[in-house]
Amino acid sequence: MSYSYTIRHHVYSFPDLKSVLAKASPFRTGDALAGLAAESNMERVAAQFVLSEIPLKDFLNEAIIPYEEDEVTRLIMDTHDAVAFQEISGFTVGDLRNWLLSHEVDSQKLAQIAKALTPEMVAAVSKLMRNQDLIAVAQKCEVVTQFRNTIGKKGHLSVRLQPNHPTDDLRGIAASIVDGLLYGSGDAVIGINPVTDSVDIVGDQLKMMDEIRQRFDIPTQICVLCHLTTSLELLKKAPIDLVFQSIGGTEKTNASFGINLSMLQEAYEGALELKRGTLGNNLMYFETGQGSSLSANAHWGVDQQTCEARAYAVARHFNPLLVNSVVGFIGPEYLYDGKQITRAGLEDHFCGKLMGLPMGMDVCYTNHAEADQDDMDNLLTLLGVAGCNFIMGVPGSDDVMLNYQSTSFHDALYVRKVLNKKPAPEFEKWLRNMGILDEMGNRLAVEPSHRLLKNL
Repeated sequence: MSYSYTIRHHVYSFPDLKSVLAKASPFRTGDALAGLAAESNMERVAAQFVLSEIPLKDFLNEAIIPYEEDEVTRLIMDTHDAVAFQEISGFTVGDLRNWLLSHEVDSQKLAQIAKALTPEMVAAVSKLMRNQDLIAVAQKCEVVTQFRNTIGKKGHLSVRLQPNHPTDDLRGIAASIVDGLLYGSGDAVIGINPVTDSVDIVGDQLKMMDEIRQRFDIPTQICVLCHLTTSLELLKKAPIDLVFQSIGGTEKTNASFGINLSMLQEAYEGALELKRGTLGNNLMYFETGQGSSLSANAHWGVDQQTCEARAYAVARHFNPLLVNSVVGFIGPEYLYDGKQITRAGLEDHFCGKLMGLPMGMDVCYTNHAEADQDDMDNLLTLLGVAGCNFIMGVPGSDDVMLNYQSTSFHDALYVRKVLNKKPAPEFEKWLRNMGILDEMGNRLAVEPSHRLLKNL
């Protein structure tokens, strides 16, 4: 179906729905690189006017990537909740925006319609929103998950302790873990990006982390962010809490990662059989990022933000504990500067939360992007206001293995303090019992005699 809109006697034409979605997107370098971006601000505005008047039902009748050729499209269409969709079935995209922003729509209402929303609907409505709209709606969403603790409750902000090491040295990793714990990080997960996917090395890392967890009775979960095939091989050999995988929004993107939906299902079922969770069974951890489909030449002419939202449909199917966009990690070819990274981070968080995901964010940038730590401070604060479930805690904010800039243990303390956020309830209690936080949630000075340090 084609669309058009006239501004000042000029007719702007769009051949199909995916063209409208692409042209309506706020400018970013990735869409320009792919030849999908609007050629002018006027064309972008025309596309946004057209998009606002498209009925939500059209997204169920026109697949932007062919159903027969893409298993992610099939997943989206086959799992759509038609009953929950009844409440909003008469809406246009513009109506959906206004409804989401209305005072009558609360956390409970948003949870009820989460599975009625396809990623294309969610991406579409985000393109009609200012940054404050994205924040206002996301703040109303509450997505709570559990494994050994409870993540995502309003008033709480969790932190992934990211103790990466350039040579996978276990003592270096352990030192970073203790450092992070002493700053109150680690309630989302203690999660290592390994240098190598060696089964033996990953297995040793898992055993070391699990030993620390058990020795100090830490109410959290561990993960080595290895490839899914490595996790599958280790399921019966090592203490796996969470199964990790990077995912994308098209079948071809996931194939470029060496995975498909059936492999994810196999890993999910295998991890469930281990029964390692004590409070709940949310045990998948997914990372995403705008630009991955374009970089793999697997985007089907779909803009990068809509492709990103489609990845959230994959994540949603497996009831994850954690999902985060690594928003600035892919580089300036896709998100050029701090302004584009900030917008993308707010979009990703909004889209994931609206679809019912426990959405966190790696507030980050690469060293060749036109961004700096002030941009990350701004985005971190905005995401904290928006109710982000978790962020990253990296020693000094500089990941010495992946060579990019993220957020530090100190940044996590800052955002919790200024926004009155707490760690996961069970983890907060542990921090107090260990003498790391006082009763007001302030970090205490840690003496060298502290038993975490003595037992390193």
